[in-house]
Amino acid sequence: MSAPDDPPDEGPDAAVEGAEAAASAEPIAPIEKEPDYRFTLANERTFLAWIRTSLGLVAGGVVVHQLVESVDLRAVRMLIAATAVVLAVVLAVGAFVHWRSVQLAMRRNQDLPGNLLIPVLTAGTVLIAVIATGLVVLL
Repeated sequence: MSAPDDPPDEGPDAAVEGAEAAASAEPIAPIEKEPDYRFTLANERTFLAWIRTSLGLVAGGVVVHQLVESVDLRAVRMLIAATAVVLAVVLAVGAFVHWRSVQLAMRRNQDLPGNLLIPVLTAGTVLIAVIATGLVVLL
């Protein structure tokens, strides 16, 4: 017989059931609250600025491809246009990802994430400028 203070002997099945219950418990979601509307609107304006930059790159790529016919080196013209359009796509996708991560950070009262778009845009712009400069020097 067991003493009245001893816990009941539940056997090995009780330990397995306890582990399964702990594993099936849903993770606790971070507490989110709507941030001040001014910060949300500022985040949206930043997103739209990146989208405008992206659209400008697409337009520049189309212009270089279609209207710069005086360049005899078609491959270089295509390279400039393709680089501008690819950079535009990367910026548009990156702008959405950054907007969403900033919005979540504000809702969860966390630190704001870093921004990789600035070095990507800088590198892409430098690449386009170097190719265009090489084209000008060759002609």
